[in-house]
Amino acid sequence: MSTTNVRPLGENVLIAPEKPEKKTTAGIYLPDNASEERPQQGKVIGIGDSEKIKVKKGQTVIYTRYGGTEVKIDGEDYLIVTVKDLLAVVER
Repeated sequence: MSTTNVRPLGENVLIAPEKPEKKTTAGIYLPDNASEERPQQGKVIGIGDSEKIKVKKGQTVIYTRYGGTEVKIDGEDYLIVTVKDLLAVVER
């Protein structure tokens, strides 16, 4: 099953969380277990059919720290969050 086969329902959004940095600005590499916190930023992969959703596929969003449901699709980690758990869109 690929992400193209997963369509969130209602007010839900499918997000690919950003991977935490493994290298500091000083060039030091960090081990995988160095940061225990979940990322709070990710890319929108799919959106539900609610009119309340104000984000689009491909946008980077910031979401609540403990919001959403973790799912694994094709060995990759994703989150399904509700619209109320989305905090901001990152404009680059």
